[in-house]
Amino acid sequence: MSETEPTKHVLVVANETLAGDELVDAVRTRAEQGPIRTVVIAPVNEPSAGYVVYRNSRRASAGRRVDKMVAALRAAGIPAHGDVFEGGPIAAVQDVLALEDVDELIVSTHPQQTSGWLRKKNVLAELRRLAGDRPFQHVVSDVAARTGQANVLVVANETVLGDRLLARIRQRAAEGPAGFLIVCPQSDPDQGGHPEAERRLRAALTVLRDEGIEAHGQIAHPDPYTATMQVIDDERVDEVIISTFPGERSGWLRRDVVERLRKDAGVPVEHVVADVPAPAGAGT
Repeated sequence: MSETEPTKHVLVVANETLAGDELVDAVRTRAEQGPIRTVVIAPVNEPSAGYVVYRNSRRASAGRRVDKMVAALRAAGIPAHGDVFEGGPIAAVQDVLALEDVDELIVSTHPQQTSGWLRKKNVLAELRRLAGDRPFQHVVSDVAARTGQANVLVVANETVLGDRLLARIRQRAAEGPAGFLIVCPQSDPDQGGHPEAERRLRAALTVLRDEGIEAHGQIAHPDPYTATMQVIDDERVDEVIISTFPGERSGWLRRDVVERLRKDAGVPVEHVVADVPAPAGAGT
């Protein structure tokens, strides 16, 4: 009488690529080789500087992706449960390995050119190191190309509630599927709070969400160029929209921020000029 093959516990690590065809197929293929149970986790990146406004919205979006992936695996007859973890992929995997028995890891990312995890060269190598002797599989999933949804980074501060910027976001949302991350650079992003900036950002997010537009926001590094490039390194960004006051009244334009981003960002950068005059001493 043959012994029953032991069930292996497989940790599945991904965020935006959860429930992508490539990842689901990889887990199904593994299940065909022998019985498995899966733990699905979606690490949520923390900004390199600053803090997230409406943190729960980012967690909720990741949670919906986890639920979709768990449902897809269960529908294929594969036992699965999952959760969202704060702090990025390395910290998330460390936590799970400390809490659960894990026999194998499957990690999914976007392709090299759009993956924040792969652009940070140490992430995949560190995950392999954490895996130790456990089998480790890296699955590339081009979800963005398949779904057509773009990740649009919006960079603005005092102009974030400007009519022209909000109109452009609405127009871009109407042009095709898109999600928006609105980043507001602040003079000291690590201080306890920025009530006026948060008020403007929350108001902008509320307006957009009330219209059914997927939007998140965060307070960021004080330099708009650095803030933008840090998000591009951390996240998948397909387009950038940057809003400033007009002409010489804009400190960002005096520092040539828009043209520097067009040169270095590696994605299209669109400039929206606010339709309101800049107050004295305005930075944007």
